[in-house]
Amino acid sequence: MIKHIDLSRGRISVTVNHHHPEWTLDDLLSFAERINPKRAFLFVSKVLGKHIPVAPSVMQKSYQDLAALIPKNLPYPISVIGMAETAVGLGAGVYRELKPDFGENAIFLTTTRHPVETLPTLGLFLEEHSHAQDQFILSSHNAIKHQHILSSKTLILVDDEISTGKTFRNLILSLKKSGLEQIERIILVTLVNWAEQHLVTDDLGIPVEVISLLQGHWQWQDNNKEIDIQMPNVSSTQQQSQKVIAPNDWGREPTFLDCSVWQQIKSIQAHEKVLVLGSGEFTWIPFLMAEQLEKQDVEVYFSSTTRSPIMQGHAIESICLFKDNYGLNMNNYAYNVKHQQFDRVFLIIETAKDSVDPLLFEQIKNLEIISYEC
Repeated sequence: MIKHIDLSRGRISVTVNHHHPEWTLDDLLSFAERINPKRAFLFVSKVLGKHIPVAPSVMQKSYQDLAALIPKNLPYPISVIGMAETAVGLGAGVYRELKPDFGENAIFLTTTRHPVETLPTLGLFLEEHSHAQDQFILSSHNAIKHQHILSSKTLILVDDEISTGKTFRNLILSLKKSGLEQIERIILVTLVNWAEQHLVTDDLGIPVEVISLLQGHWQWQDNNKEIDIQMPNVSSTQQQSQKVIAPNDWGREPTFLDCSVWQQIKSIQAHEKVLVLGSGEFTWIPFLMAEQLEKQDVEVYFSSTTRSPIMQGHAIESICLFKDNYGLNMNNYAYNVKHQQFDRVFLIIETAKDSVDPLLFEQIKNLEIISYEC
C-alpha cells in the first residue's frame, strides 16, 4: 500500500509493508505540517492521546497489542523507558501490560525535559530532529531502584514512532556512559516503525529488536518553495519557576508503577461528553482518571497539551495557543479541542492551579482545572 500526502513544502509518500491485523495505517495515524525547518511533516497518531482526542479504551488496546508482541523470555533486570513527551503514557501503558509477567523484575522510567533538583541525573541525550532536543533521564535515591537500572540486562524503549533510531541510539549510548554495562538485549517498542533497514544502531554491539503495530517506510519530496519557517523556542530545559507539586511516581522518577489517581472526576451527567487533558509529559495520571470515567460508561476522550508547534490543516483542525504551566514562558498547544463540542473539559496538571495561562480559559470556555493541591 502506498499513500501520498501533499503538504505546503512538499509531498510525503508512505509505503506500508506490514501491519497488525487489527491496526491499519488509517487506524493509527494521519498527517500534519511541523513548524520546524529541520522536518516539514509530522505523523499524527490517532491512538496516542496527544494531538487527537481518543477514547481511553482505544489507547489501552494499543498498549495491550504492543505488549503481546514483546518476548517474555528476556533476561532480568528489565528497564522499560518511555520517551518524553509524546510516549510517556504509551510507555506506562505498555509497562502496565507487562507487569503481570515480569513483576518487579521490570522497572519503568521516562525521559524528561523537566530536570528535578532532588533526583540524580542518570544521563543527558539529544533527540536530533525534534523541536525540543535536550532530554534527561533521572534515577532515584532509592538504592534498589537505582541498582536495578544500572544492572539492567534488557532495555525496552518505547516511543510513538521510529524513523532512523538515532534518538534511541543517543539514549542507549548515554545510559552506557552512566554505568549500564550489562545490557544483553534491546527491544524498541513503537506504534509505527519507519526505520526498517535504516535503523542506526550498528555501533551498539547489542542485539536490537523492533516491535510495532505497523512497519513501512516514507519518502519526502521537497517542492523547493521558499517558505520562512519561524519556529518558536520550545527547547528549554532550564529551571522552571512553577514547582511540580504532584508526585513524580509515574515514571519521571523510576517506579514500579504502583501510583494511582489522587483525585476522581465526579458529578458527570449521563448525557455529557467529556474531554480529559493531560499536560505535557504529565499524562499517565490524567489518563487513569479518564479511564476511570470510561469504566463508569461516560463518553470520555483523552488528549494532552504539548510544546510541539504544528500548523493548522490536515489532521490539525483547531489550535489553542497559550503559555506553559511550568513558568518557562514557553508556547504550549492543545490541538483538536476548540472546534469540538465537549460538555466538560478537565485539564489535569502537576503544578498549582494558578499556573495555568488565563488565555487558555478564553479559548476553552468550559475548562476546569484539577491540580494536586485540590
